Amino acid sequence: MQDALVEFTQSLPLWLQWAGVMLAAAIPFIESYFGTLIGAIAGVPLPIAVLAAVVGNVISMLVFVFIAAAARQKVLARRGAGAATDAPSPRRQRVKRLFDRFGVPGVSLLGQTVLPSQITSGMMVSFGASRNAVIVWQVISIIIWAIVFALIGQAGIALFR
Repeated sequence: MQDALVEFTQSLPLWLQWAGVMLAAAIPFIESYFGTLIGAIAGVPLPIAVLAAVVGNVISMLVFVFIAAAARQKVLARRGAGAATDAPSPRRQRVKRLFDRFGVPGVSLLGQTVLPSQITSGMMVSFGASRNAVIVWQVISIIIWAIVFALIGQAGIALFR
């Protein structure tokens, strides 16, 4: 899949390759870190690749956060009317335990090693975390991960040249 995304990005006109990086980074599990690598491999200048990957990932994450916040409001409104609650899945229980232990900053910074930022941000909001706190910490995390992978990618590209 990553090869296809690199080929897609390289097939775009040079002045539009940043958009390919942005689109790739909006995909869960690709995110800012692999989006940055895709841009670097495709030949997009590293600062532009990082910025495009961050923007694509942030936009995608915001969509998930706002959808989760709206869904939470609907569920809470129904519960007020006496609706039954379903037992959470084992994965959701695990994320909830991590959330309770590390809070929004910890899950935002470390959660991307396990699940995409879009999913972890949506889950945190569904647990009742402040939507704005989730957004701020996810943006910080997305930027940090993009920069770390940009440096790794730059070192890897330099090694193979």
